[in-house]
Amino acid sequence: MANGQLKQKETAEQLYAAAMDLMEQSQPDEALKKAESLWSQVKNHSVAEALPAVNLLGEINIELGAVDEARIYFEEAVKLDPEGKVPESMGGGAEKFLWLAQLSEEGGKVSVEWFEKGVLALQHEIATIENGQISGMDEEALLMLRVEKKRKLANALCGIVEVYMTDLSWEEDAEARCEILVTEAMTVEDETSPEVLQTLASVRLSQDRKDDAQAALARSLQTWKDLDPEDALVPDFPTRVSLARLLMEAEMESDAMHVLQRLVQDDDRSVEAWYLGGWCQHLVADKLRAVVDEHSMTHGSTPESAETALKGSRNWLNMALKLYAQLDYEDDRLLEHAEELVASLDVLLGPEEKAADDGQEADWEEWDGIEDEIDVFNEDEDMQDA
Repeated sequence: MANGQLKQKETAEQLYAAAMDLMEQSQPDEALKKAESLWSQVKNHSVAEALPAVNLLGEINIELGAVDEARIYFEEAVKLDPEGKVPESMGGGAEKFLWLAQLSEEGGKVSVEWFEKGVLALQHEIATIENGQISGMDEEALLMLRVEKKRKLANALCGIVEVYMTDLSWEEDAEARCEILVTEAMTVEDETSPEVLQTLASVRLSQDRKDDAQAALARSLQTWKDLDPEDALVPDFPTRVSLARLLMEAEMESDAMHVLQRLVQDDDRSVEAWYLGGWCQHLVADKLRAVVDEHSMTHGSTPESAETALKGSRNWLNMALKLYAQLDYEDDRLLEHAEELVASLDVLLGPEEKAADDGQEADWEEWDGIEDEIDVFNEDEDMQDA
């Protein structure tokens, strides 16, 4: 014993603060140790003491990728706050329901039920704010909190839409439910969020309403594309990846490439972003080659523009494959498609002149030189369809 004294035991408040600090420092393993010590102290105490601890354990396990453990802790949180009516300041609220909706092993209707619980909890929180039942916050802080809760509510409604478009697409009322939910999501926020507009676009694409989908995606992109990367209004990385996929599906390749270029600037080790950029340029090349084959004189396109897109496609795909191997990435379908595309490009282009990860900026500059041509092609197709 140092100095003849036992080391003083950390209090619950100290353990919680230490775990939060470690999470902010990106040390989830160390944070977990503190949170487990905290839980052992408070799990048999009052809801006000136990709920923040168990939610923290759930979030730390999410960060560590321990999905099963996270689910167990969030389910424990539900037992302590079954309707989400415990104030958020005491560890209550909707978050646990929204996590369980995403972590559900069963998916489908079970996910919908968790999302619906989250929706009800968020509606309760919003009503509490609007009724002036929260004290100790100034008007500006309350306004920001209301905006945050409304955005979460809109996104929760969109989460239900996604389930009905995937796991429950066979349900007779799936399309009608999607329409009602996405309309409700759009009325929740004072200014519609990019995520809601993306969900609307996804619904419209499923209904073969490409023009409406393109309009929604253009609005979604417009809300943040000129903002600083650190701006809080810029959607998170996974949301922008989903946007790029939707833009490609809606045949808005130029916009998709701008999103993807920004994604690899933000995280140059994202396998999915590099893969999507390669696939997108491959789609562009197919369109440009079609123009050359059918009516190149009308559009002024040249075979070189298609070849530029093909070379860019191969470079992006090779970067994706290199990172796939380095990071032990696990997505068999992505790997198979990327390898298939690269094999076809090697046949078309012949041997590579330089390494896939060399000259990244040049590839972007080359893309900027051909994007106008693909935009002209898309506009011409739209006129023919009208």
